[in-house]
Amino acid sequence: MAAMLSTTHEGSLGEAAVAAFGRKQRLAFALPAVVLVYLIYIFFAFNIPGLVASARTDNAAILLSDFWSYKTHVTRDNRSGEVSVAIEGENKGTYPPGRLPKWVSLQDGVTRIDLGKGYEVVYEGAGARFTVPGYGVIKVEPDTRGIRLDLPDGEVPDWINASPARVTVTTPQGRFSMTRNRTETFHYEPGWELFFFTLDSPFSGRSVGELASLAVSGDRVDPARPNIVHMLSEFWTNKMWRHGDVAWALFETVLMAFLGTMGAAVVALPLAFLAASNFTPARSLRFVLRRVFDFVRGVDGLIWTIILSRAFGPGPLTGSLAILMTDTGSFGKLFSEALENVDRKQIEGVQSTGASPIQQARFGVMPQIVPVLLSQVLYFLESNTRSATVIGAIVGGGIGLLLTQAIITQKDWEEVSYYIILIVLMVMAMDSLSGWLRGLLIGRVGRT
Repeated sequence: MAAMLSTTHEGSLGEAAVAAFGRKQRLAFALPAVVLVYLIYIFFAFNIPGLVASARTDNAAILLSDFWSYKTHVTRDNRSGEVSVAIEGENKGTYPPGRLPKWVSLQDGVTRIDLGKGYEVVYEGAGARFTVPGYGVIKVEPDTRGIRLDLPDGEVPDWINASPARVTVTTPQGRFSMTRNRTETFHYEPGWELFFFTLDSPFSGRSVGELASLAVSGDRVDPARPNIVHMLSEFWTNKMWRHGDVAWALFETVLMAFLGTMGAAVVALPLAFLAASNFTPARSLRFVLRRVFDFVRGVDGLIWTIILSRAFGPGPLTGSLAILMTDTGSFGKLFSEALENVDRKQIEGVQSTGASPIQQARFGVMPQIVPVLLSQVLYFLESNTRSATVIGAIVGGGIGLLLTQAIITQKDWEEVSYYIILIVLMVMAMDSLSGWLRGLLIGRVGRT
């Protein structure tokens, strides 16, 4: 009888194990199947095939090239016949009379633009012609009905876009555009032109060797100051890249993050004592404070930014207050939970010496939670440096504002890449700094 019971018991255990294994096996197949069904739903719900079909890869290629290159505009006013050559089409980047790029020549009212590899644009009279190797000569001329286009025989290629109001030709070596009022050629070259000195600077166009020689031993360009000081001043006040303004914008961004984070920590610490169950016996007070923490951190920092900008107006202060509001809720929750996990024995030891409640908190509580508090505050400081960039774009402060302005222009994409690189470097620097401070301060606290 006992043997039969044992066999039955072993059989039931085996069946239970097989059933459990089967359930896990079905679950292992079910989860990927659910994910696959969800991805298929997204594929059709967001019309991925339609998005792919309507994608303009040529525009994407132009945008990417603008990140690492610059374009020079050779512009002719069709009404006056005046020709100007300007980097990025800006007045601050216009070449002065008598000083043009080597690939542009003006002679007897004819403008020749050598785009390289046999591509050449010629402005002559009221019209223009574009020589494209392997295709032929494209002739364009304004008339009373709009733009007249004369092409070689055959089908019109897709890189020529023509209408009565505008003709655009896009080639690997550059772009050409003509309307009734203006003829323009865009020549792309790698690099960030005028990054160090603008065209009106006495140091523009000089080689690295010449600049080094001037900085060390050359005659002074400005008798009132050394050449090295003059170079730094020309770089700092660069009208195209505005390095001084960019540096101040980075400082504003870090300042917003610092003031918001540290202000939130100062406000949240005393409130955390009131929200901790082992320090505040009043349950109603703890409940109210915890709901306040939930509310202020539940509203996103961008929403606080919009609300506070109506009260205080745009500026870095508004961004700092938005960060402070959000982080006060987060710090209040984290600090109160840290306080609820302190060791009572250390507090009782300090209390046995006759210490006051403030002294108990100072010598019995703070040494236990300071490493946790510092770690959390420094982490939030690093994270808020990124958030301050987005907040600054809304409230008009910091590097976020400059980034937004560059994007809105739809032409200064090399500046966009410049600002993005600076933002990434700033975040990396704050990450390294916070990590170093975390190790230094927490180690010091541990030793004490």
